[in-house]
Amino acid sequence: MAIILESFGFFHWVAAALARLAKGSGYRLYWYIQLLCFVMTLFFNNDGSILITTPILILLLRNLGFVYPHEFIPYLLSGALIATGSSTPIGVSNITNLISLNMINMTLYNYTKMMFIPGTLGLLFMSGLMFLILKSKLPRTLPKPIIELDEMFFTEKFHSFRGNFSLDTREKRKSFMLKILTFVFIIRCLLFVASYFGIPIEIVAASGSIILLIWRWYYLRTNPKDILRKTPWHVLLFAFSMYVIIYGLNNIGLTAYLVKFCEPIVSKSLFHASFLMGGLISILSNIFNNHPALLIGTMTLTNMGLNPITLKTIYLANIIGSDIGSLLLPIGTLASLMWMFILKKNDIRVPWREYINVTIVVVPATVLFTLYLLFYWIQKMFF
Repeated sequence: MAIILESFGFFHWVAAALARLAKGSGYRLYWYIQLLCFVMTLFFNNDGSILITTPILILLLRNLGFVYPHEFIPYLLSGALIATGSSTPIGVSNITNLISLNMINMTLYNYTKMMFIPGTLGLLFMSGLMFLILKSKLPRTLPKPIIELDEMFFTEKFHSFRGNFSLDTREKRKSFMLKILTFVFIIRCLLFVASYFGIPIEIVAASGSIILLIWRWYYLRTNPKDILRKTPWHVLLFAFSMYVIIYGLNNIGLTAYLVKFCEPIVSKSLFHASFLMGGLISILSNIFNNHPALLIGTMTLTNMGLNPITLKTIYLANIIGSDIGSLLLPIGTLASLMWMFILKKNDIRVPWREYINVTIVVVPATVLFTLYLLFYWIQKMFF
């Protein structure tokens, strides 16, 4: 879907819209970028959001005349952290969450009911804290855009449209993009419907992508083979390799050791259990990557004989560690690896030191704040 949206000119359209909404304010642009990254993750997932928002921000910032790394980093880094962390509020926004949801027999509806409020408030806290840290590096006023990105794209693309289909005015482009987003939103809602009725949600997601692919092929005459060419296969191979390592560790007794280590603390109270497991998964995610870390954490929970509410609550604490705690290092998530890959392709370097200078403060504080909110929310709901 991300690659198809790029073909439609969605990236150029959003970049131009952000420039207009910012109205020359670097601070206002920061908050609109945060909102964009949050919404894109809810509409797609964290990996898809990175594939969509990072090229948009690069287009936007270059069109504003930004050249030096210190001009790019505050916007790109804060956007990437929110895009990745925004997979926390709803389970469908991260493939890892979906895999582990099946392991504990939890529906998307129950996940969202228990996690959306604390997860979203945690992200607001994260955005505010990042703003305070990065404020001195953000420009107060922005230069005027060099060109109108959406007009440039659609002028160049006009000759390839089929028949009477054209997007030669700003109103037509806005209407078309909103229709595309509405279609994606409907597909997103159907995932929850499918989950409720026990229908495999991958069928719904794949069907929506195929419909967009056929539509693009017909109207834009774009061969679907570009999907194979543009997919970062080496990153997916890395994630698969991490799963192999974790299953190997499980087979030699890692899960059994973690059960023995965690069970006495988990049995004390839900509060202790939430903070222990959330912190543990944060650490494991930054060592192994969050995909295998959450998997091993969920396997550990399922071997403790916990009651359903306790199991689900501690699982959600694991999610906070996996989706937010994993952001401490740029190798902690598949999405952040994709982010680094896109930046490298565009000759943009974000040194680890610059990355960690922000995350060393923001990530631990956000994890602790969100874990407490989760515990408080669950207490209000069930106790």
